[in-house]
Amino acid sequence: MPNRDDTITFEGARRPDRQYIVSTSGIDIAVYEWGAPNADPLLLAHGGSDFAGTFDVFAPLLAAGGWRVIAWDQRGHGDSGRSDLYGWSADLRDLKAVFDHVGHDPVVAVGHSKGGELLCDFTEAHPARIKKFVNLDGLPSRRPAPDIQDHERTQLRREDITTWLDYRRGLHDYNRRPGTLQEIVERRKKMNPRLSDEWLTYIATIGARKDPEGWRWKVDPAIRFGGFGPSRPYWGLYRMAGFSMPFLGVLGMVPEQMGWGTKPEEVMPWLPRHGRLEVLEETGHFVHIERPHRVAELVLEFLAQ
Repeated sequence: MPNRDDTITFEGARRPDRQYIVSTSGIDIAVYEWGAPNADPLLLAHGGSDFAGTFDVFAPLLAAGGWRVIAWDQRGHGDSGRSDLYGWSADLRDLKAVFDHVGHDPVVAVGHSKGGELLCDFTEAHPARIKKFVNLDGLPSRRPAPDIQDHERTQLRREDITTWLDYRRGLHDYNRRPGTLQEIVERRKKMNPRLSDEWLTYIATIGARKDPEGWRWKVDPAIRFGGFGPSRPYWGLYRMAGFSMPFLGVLGMVPEQMGWGTKPEEVMPWLPRHGRLEVLEETGHFVHIERPHRVAELVLEFLAQ
C-alpha cells in the first residue's frame, strides 16, 4: 500500500475501494477501482507527472453515478514500476494491458491531458473497444501537418532519440530532492497554482513517499515530456476528427504551466461527427481537480445520453 499519513483527509476525497497490480512488459502497473465491481467499467487515464490519486474526488462522483471506475498509475508514476526508458509506445502498451485486464467489450474512456492524448492514439488503433470517449483538457492546438518528408522524419527520430539518451544517461542513480511535506506541497503548487493548500497536502501524502531523509515525489526524475522517440501531441487532432463514437471534449480556459493553451476555435473544426465541446471559463488545466462536481456532472450527463 502507498506510504501516506492517513490522518490527512480532504472533503469529498475517497481512496479506492480496490487496488491490484497488472504486469506488462516487465513493469508492474498499480491499478485502482472505485464503485461496484459488477458495474459497467469506466477507465480514467491521468496526465503527465500525475498519478491516479488525483482522481480521489472525481472518481467517487462517477462511481456514485453507477460506474466501476478504473484508474492506474502510468509507469514511473505513483506506485507503478520504473523503467530504463520511457516513451509513448510503452505507455500505450501499459494502457492496453489495463484495458485487457478489465475485458474486451467496449468501455467508456476518460483521459486528462496526456491521458486524453494516449486515449486518442488507442482509440484510433482500437475504435471498437471504446464506447464513449471524454477528453479533459488534453486537446492540443493545431500545428503543421505531420506528413513531413522521409529525410526530415529520419533527422527528427535521430535528434529525439539522441537527446533522450543523453538526458537519461545524466540521471543515472539520481533521486529527487527530499524535503518536508510543506516543501513538496509548494513544489506541486507551481503546477497547480489555483488549488488549495488542503487539497495539495492531501495528494502529496499519496503521490509522495516519506523516507528517513524526508518526502519525495514518486515520479521518476528520468521522465521528461515527449518521452523516447518522435511523437507530437497535436497529431491527436487529426486522429480525433475520424472518431465514430460519441465524444466529449472539455477545455479549461485559464492558462497554466501544465496546460496546452488550446482555444475552442482550434478544436471545433476537428470535432468528430458525434462530438461536443464544453468550455469552462475561470478554470485551469486540471479541470477535474479544480471543479470535480461540475466536470463529473458533464461526464455523467454525456454518458446518460
